[in-house]
Amino acid sequence: MTGRRHTKLVREGEYAAEVDVDLIDSEEGWPPYLSLEDAEKLDDVREALRQGDLKKAGGLARIFKLTPVTV
Repeated sequence: MTGRRHTKLVREGEYAAEVDVDLIDSEEGWPPYLSLEDAEKLDDVREALRQGDLKKAGGLARIFKLTPVTV
């Protein structure tokens, strides 16, 4: 079993977050997998953004505010 670093994007409302996770490669099943800790981290970031708690989300990920572009 090996792991590699990856950045997952989470979007909630007008915010997006880059969350660093480790993907786990394995010989069995359907890899790559997330660890339980990383899956919970993604859920925590999503929930914090949903509640507008940017301080909590910012402690777990890099947060960006999305702005519409008029063409």
